[in-house]
Amino acid sequence: MKTVVIAVLGGLLTLAGIGLLILPGPGFIVIFAGLAVLATRFQWAKKPLDYAQEKAEQGIEEVGKSPLRAAGAVLAALVLIVIGVLTIAGVDIPFLNAFTAVILILSGLFLVVTVFLARRQEKLEEARAHLPAATPGRGGAYRAAGTERD
Repeated sequence: MKTVVIAVLGGLLTLAGIGLLILPGPGFIVIFAGLAVLATRFQWAKKPLDYAQEKAEQGIEEVGKSPLRAAGAVLAALVLIVIGVLTIAGVDIPFLNAFTAVILILSGLFLVVTVFLARRQEKLEEARAHLPAATPGRGGAYRAAGTERD
């Protein structure tokens, strides 16, 4: 019975995510959630889930390294938020209702936080790369000359 529930829930989430790729909403996030649910019970779902996670991490890393991409992502996020707020305020925008407006606002906020964290991580890595050898690190450890720390 548990397998059937997981299969139905994961399948519905994945199908809803595919639909949200066309409709307003966080399609990739919902697909990812559906695959995550399916992967708890089905081995075949782990491969696309791992692929999706790897691509998401690569995308976040690229945004973190490129101020231009980060600015574009924040601009896109602001557009999502503005469209959502306008819809909630009563402006009639085709194909949107209060639910999709809230999803757009949350997606925009999620994107802004993701960009902020990616840029912050990139700056921390750059600062860490410029530390001279034998500089005290965190936890009392010292960085040996010529080695990378991950």
